[in-house]
Amino acid sequence: MKPRALTQLISLHGKRALITGAGAGIGAAIARRFAEAGAALELLDLDGKALDKIAAQAAALGAEVRTHIVDLSDKAAIDRLWASLEAPPSILVNNAGVYPFRDFLDVDRDFYDWVMRTNLGSVYWMCQHFIRRRVKLGGVIVNVGSIEATLPFKSDLAHYSVSKAGVIALTRALAKEHGKDGFRVNAVVPGGIVTKGTRAAAKGLLRFRFGLIRTAIDFRRRLPIGRMGHPDEVARMVLVLASDLSSYVHGAAVPVDGGFLSA
Repeated sequence: MKPRALTQLISLHGKRALITGAGAGIGAAIARRFAEAGAALELLDLDGKALDKIAAQAAALGAEVRTHIVDLSDKAAIDRLWASLEAPPSILVNNAGVYPFRDFLDVDRDFYDWVMRTNLGSVYWMCQHFIRRRVKLGGVIVNVGSIEATLPFKSDLAHYSVSKAGVIALTRALAKEHGKDGFRVNAVVPGGIVTKGTRAAAKGLLRFRFGLIRTAIDFRRRLPIGRMGHPDEVARMVLVLASDLSSYVHGAAVPVDGGFLSA
């Protein structure tokens, strides 16, 4: 294989990427990096105002941007989204998810079903639509998992851990089944990433659970890198996996966790 220039390998020019949960945090950071790399963007979120803000930032970087307000916990809404797309994207990033704390013994069926539909079901159906629409074209899928799927650390997140373990299992199954069809399927596994959403969730719980302060301290002490991560640090790895820089990376679950899983 003839070596290609680094600028060619990292470039997403001529490609269209669909990114879920693009209104804030990791999803917003991915949208900005993909715009910088030259991709046209289909951005999804429930928060229209947040989505418009990120879309404006991506457009300022030269990207063609379309936005979609979609409730990913609703399969019918996912079906309508794909029916509305003029052409299938060549890159799919399943980033959207919810991170609600609840004691295992207090979880009821409605809460459990909502978390599973949002965190796992949406990834399943988005991947199915993507592969079906591009079955003769191939493409790239990057799913966003979590360290909680491999090594649960925080309390009151059993439902979340199960949903993200499913995302990693789905990633590996699709890599095995559809690699021969020209699809590259990988996952990133973030951990210890500070976002507006995780800060808000932790702040709300601290009013009632002062033991979380101890958990946070223990978590930081375990991090070999010695600090928490930023959304853009995950976005850079997603860009690598979406681009030809990782042309021979397939079926991987890549930790972006400051060394947490290795400690």
